[in-house]
Amino acid sequence: MSKFGRNKPCWCGSGRKYKKCHYPAVPGEGEPHIGRSEAVNLAVRKADAREKIRVMQQGLGRPIVGVELDDYQLVATGNTVHYSKKWKTFPDFLFDYMGHVFGKGWGAEEFEKPNEVAHPIVIWHKKIVELQSRLSKGDGELFSADMTGATYCYLGLAYNLYLIKHNVELQNLLVARLKNIKQFQGAYYELIVANCLIRAGFEIELEDETDGSAKHCEFSAKSPSTGKKYWVEAKMRSSAGFLGKSKLDSAKRTDPTSQISKHVNEALKKPAPDKRLIFVDVNAGPEKNDGEPSWSPRAYNRLADRERHLKDRQEAYVFVTNFPYHHALDDTRVGKAVLAYGLGIPDFAKVGPVTLTEAYKSKRRHSDAYAIMESIRKYPQLPETFDGRPAVEIAAGGESSRLFVGQEYFFEETEGNGTLGVVKQVLVHEKSTTATVSVETKSGRNVMLSCPLSSVELEAYQKYGNAYFGELKEQGVKAEDEFQLFEFFVDNYKDTPKDRLLEIAKDHPHIEKLRQLDQEDLVFAICEGYVLSARQL
Repeated sequence: MSKFGRNKPCWCGSGRKYKKCHYPAVPGEGEPHIGRSEAVNLAVRKADAREKIRVMQQGLGRPIVGVELDDYQLVATGNTVHYSKKWKTFPDFLFDYMGHVFGKGWGAEEFEKPNEVAHPIVIWHKKIVELQSRLSKGDGELFSADMTGATYCYLGLAYNLYLIKHNVELQNLLVARLKNIKQFQGAYYELIVANCLIRAGFEIELEDETDGSAKHCEFSAKSPSTGKKYWVEAKMRSSAGFLGKSKLDSAKRTDPTSQISKHVNEALKKPAPDKRLIFVDVNAGPEKNDGEPSWSPRAYNRLADRERHLKDRQEAYVFVTNFPYHHALDDTRVGKAVLAYGLGIPDFAKVGPVTLTEAYKSKRRHSDAYAIMESIRKYPQLPETFDGRPAVEIAAGGESSRLFVGQEYFFEETEGNGTLGVVKQVLVHEKSTTATVSVETKSGRNVMLSCPLSSVELEAYQKYGNAYFGELKEQGVKAEDEFQLFEFFVDNYKDTPKDRLLEIAKDHPHIEKLRQLDQEDLVFAICEGYVLSARQL
């Protein structure tokens, strides 16, 4: 079974192409078969789905400002408009944006230096050029390749520079620090931290780096959800041979956690009228095995030891990271790692027994820190396109004919003369590359159809889930642990009235105790029970 081709003669016999005749009823497209209110709802659903996919690509900072004009792609950063005929994807723009920021003169001089003393940016650039020359199909044709460590470093830096310019400002002193190989590492890591905060929706305010009269943190960050303001400090351990560092200015001990206490102490010495966010990168090579990194327990113990000597108003959310892409420039599987710790914050990221309800309430109390953790885990995710569309659609040659919930289609190869109806649900089966489609006909009959998925549709679904088909809420749950399963249950029952919850739990052995709980705690109790039942399956 397949949906009707857009360029085929319409099934109604008019002789016109389907897309010009009975194509799904959205404003300006074909003859309407659904009512005006349904058409409005469909348009809103499409806009919401596009926005969800855009946010999944771009995060919660300012949207990319880009437009196609004639054969040119235009992109605005601050008060500057960049343009080119060659940019088909956002990474294409990022590759050229580096030259704009650093200037061709600086790049030409650095390219003349041997690799032994070359600037890290130049080394990354050369690696990418080599990769492109091996994989490019020529004639400007799009091609895809797995990201390597060098690609993550170079395009990641380009994107970080773009984000700071587009959302805050790009200070000349920051660019000068990046050009100076001795100061490059610090500026490079500060930009990674800025990326994670901006994509999490935080409003960044930079400090005056030319003001040497007083110590200050790197910048401040205001939460979009709680309105709280945090002072941010970012430090990275130096490692000889990486990011411009030599044996003379690198850590003497090989233990990746050896500088954590020192970096935290330095951060705490700087005045901060509000809560602190401290980021420390251990700058270690990638771990060979998945799971918790080998340095994590030592990092935790060092922070716990420092906490015992903490003074008043020194509380901080500490994030110990490892972004090892510069250690493995040719590798395509380079795992990052992050450890969170609540310095002087007893109920955040501490080892010890905790119930699912306690963990849920803690996550809610510390929602800003959890949002930052999620953003760190996604780094260095790059936007695929300028407008948020999945890149696979562009590579496939233009507009996708994908199924969309709420839209009307004519399906061929079904019983009789085919089926005309509105898609209500799409359930994807990845192994068979098919989808079960729930369709409601004009007569109100519900029909379940099987529809093959193209490789483009499957790849987009794997990245964006049900939003790709216009379903804003995911079907089912892919819980990696019991806490995620608990969150899923709570999300489904949090708005359920207490009377209905008690009806659900009427056979519970401790129903009388449950009656004494308020609505929220009753939700938690029921959901903990569901997780316990799932554990026993």
